[in-house]
Amino acid sequence: MDLDTVSEVVLARERADLAQVGAGTAVLAGGTFLFSEPHDHLDRLVDITTLGWAPLTASAQGLEIAATCTLAEFAGARPGRELGTPVLRPEWPGTALFAQSCRALLASHKIWRTATVGGNVCLSLPAGAVLGALVALDATAVIWPRGGGEHRITLRDFVTAPGENLLAEGAVVRSFLVPTSSLLSRTSFRKIALAPLGRSGSVVMGRHQSDGRCAITITAATVRPIVLDFDSVPSQSDLTDALADLGNDVWFDDPHGAPDWRRHVTGLLAAEVAAELRGPACAAESC
Repeated sequence: MDLDTVSEVVLARERADLAQVGAGTAVLAGGTFLFSEPHDHLDRLVDITTLGWAPLTASAQGLEIAATCTLAEFAGARPGRELGTPVLRPEWPGTALFAQSCRALLASHKIWRTATVGGNVCLSLPAGAVLGALVALDATAVIWPRGGGEHRITLRDFVTAPGENLLAEGAVVRSFLVPTSSLLSRTSFRKIALAPLGRSGSVVMGRHQSDGRCAITITAATVRPIVLDFDSVPSQSDLTDALADLGNDVWFDDPHGAPDWRRHVTGLLAAEVAAELRGPACAAESC
């Protein structure tokens, strides 16, 4: 869609160019949402893809994912594949959630080389499956405020409601940091939708760390990503109690699923995730 109120597009070359972001000015990365509907309040776009950020950077601390990393680059991040320098660590099984989450999006492969990780997170929609995957891996958002410097927000706290988050006006998300402990974790993924190619009704992801701790993350079914933390892989009764404690207000309601249905199927998916994380034998027995 043409944004006929926009009269200027700034190609950002350095951080100083981001000072223009604010009222009437939006950040342009992939633009797949920006150009999908009218935004009559905008008169300027600041294109951050020209800043030249490396999409994925591995280090001893983990993996840094640039806000401008495309879904194709994110989904292609698998152990042993060269993604610039250095090589993605071969012992990082947690990266399995990357491609799985991209496939849970209501997004054609045609836009995977354009749509960005930062855009998916900053939209902060319940259907933001990439957002959910990063929350499941305990990622942190690196924020560049308008006045300089940077601060970090744990991604599980970033989204406050559908389409709403803690990003202040004029601030820009620089990247997301996924810690090594999460990348080394075993993971499990389940999703359900009312139609084979429709928006996900519920997405549940599990992370089981080497120290025994387990996190079950729920998205698509809830108004924001929800993380259930356990000291070990939860039993069925532990899961039932934890889901009951969430109350009724967290379950999303739209044409892609009623809240009671989302709550019910989420319980089933969470049980499958927990069983898989306990081990192949237990998963086969549905214990």
